[in-house]
Amino acid sequence: MQQHSVNAYTTIQKENLSGRELEASVLSRAGLMLKSVKDNWDAPDRDQKLLEAVKFNQKVWSFFQAELSDPENPLPKNLREDILNLSLFIDKRLFEVLAFPDPEKLTIVIDIDFNIAAGLRTNTGQ
Repeated sequence: MQQHSVNAYTTIQKENLSGRELEASVLSRAGLMLKSVKDNWDAPDRDQKLLEAVKFNQKVWSFFQAELSDPENPLPKNLREDILNLSLFIDKRLFEVLAFPDPEKLTIVIDIDFNIAAGLRTNTGQ
């Protein structure tokens, strides 16, 4: 059910947003999913929600990894490498959270998701 909602959300967003706006929106969604888990850490369905949020974040960052690895990507090489390194850090942190759950470990990924989203929105003139 959750995945269906995410797919519907993404489809609607694709129809109405530019590339950077879509990326910012998806990153914001990823951050909000993690923040919801962190804010409701003692909820009985925490493990399920955590897994959903981590998987969504992994998909988002895997997409960025694929895009940034493309030699045709127009971003400067240094910036691509920096974002790729950041994505590797995020991968590591998300696996760590799954292996050793702790709400504070989510904070850095939430902050990164929101900050990158804000940067993408700034670059689109919003």
